[in-house]
Amino acid sequence: MTSVLESLNSSLHHAFKDNPNVFLLGEDIMDPYGGAFKVTRGLSTDYPDRVLTTPVSEAGIVGLAAGMALRGMRSVVEIMFGDFITLAADQLVNHIAKFRWMYNDQVRLPIVIRTPMGGRRGYGPTHSQTLEKLLLGVPGLQVIAPVDLSLKDGSGSPGELLYHSIIHNDDPVIFIENKLQYLLPVQSQAELKDFNLSSHQESTTTQFPTYLLSLQGAPSAQVTIAAYGYMAELVKQAAIRLAYEQEIFTELIIPTQLSPFQAQPIIASTNYTNRLLVVEEGNLTLGWGAEVVAQVAEALGNRSISYKRLAAKDLPVPSSGPLEALVLPDIDQIIEAVIQMVSR
Repeated sequence: MTSVLESLNSSLHHAFKDNPNVFLLGEDIMDPYGGAFKVTRGLSTDYPDRVLTTPVSEAGIVGLAAGMALRGMRSVVEIMFGDFITLAADQLVNHIAKFRWMYNDQVRLPIVIRTPMGGRRGYGPTHSQTLEKLLLGVPGLQVIAPVDLSLKDGSGSPGELLYHSIIHNDDPVIFIENKLQYLLPVQSQAELKDFNLSSHQESTTTQFPTYLLSLQGAPSAQVTIAAYGYMAELVKQAAIRLAYEQEIFTELIIPTQLSPFQAQPIIASTNYTNRLLVVEEGNLTLGWGAEVVAQVAEALGNRSISYKRLAAKDLPVPSSGPLEALVLPDIDQIIEAVIQMVSR
């Protein structure tokens, strides 16, 4: 099976091959290093004139990418660690996201900004954060978070989502890659041992599906669990343990498009189970999960539905492994949260 890392690398090579206007910018992306997490490996060898290694200046890198996009190029930016995307916030929020509207739709900015987020690697408080919530809801920006799943025809895989973002999307995309996802195998229904896999798309124009997972042969779900990115992997493991150890059955809803956000699959599942647990690796307060719960609660009205959010504690991510584990949500906490919801 292809890993998430291999899927992303392959999609970059295909994008470069298919469109001569694709350019890559970033720090330490040249071979033989190939980027901090090796996603860009081989590109500078195959396309030396279109891979631009840059100084350590995220604002400068993203600003240059914006200028290139305005001149008709399709810019791909690698921000080495997602924590540093804050240095480009002015370019993203006040320029890239707004130029299409400011100039009456006469310009488009086909920019994809790839960046790894997340902890559990002992990298410390400035290299382990999950900060995409800072950019959710910014008009003009799409935020995409791939997972280690694909449909039968290969669509919806991390590489396919990246390829679509680069080649077919004329608006700016923030593409979130969790560090612990890279070595996970990309699995389709035929390769999933324990789950039934389907997908939901709001329309035929979007390529960013929401995945629905339920345990094969299990009774009806008692709890809906919504998660994205690497947390979806932890939720899958928790769902198996809940079924075999507690006889509690869940339906997992895994969106790949975080913003603009489509809550309908989560609403539909919660409407059936009457229980919703939202899991994210970012800090709890004012996070993605709070928005999901708000949208579902508004859609379903004053019905008696149980809601719970599980996320990182509102603290910096420690360098110490044991302390890091205390701050970030884990499988045992997911299991405990579901048991509490069912036992109420």
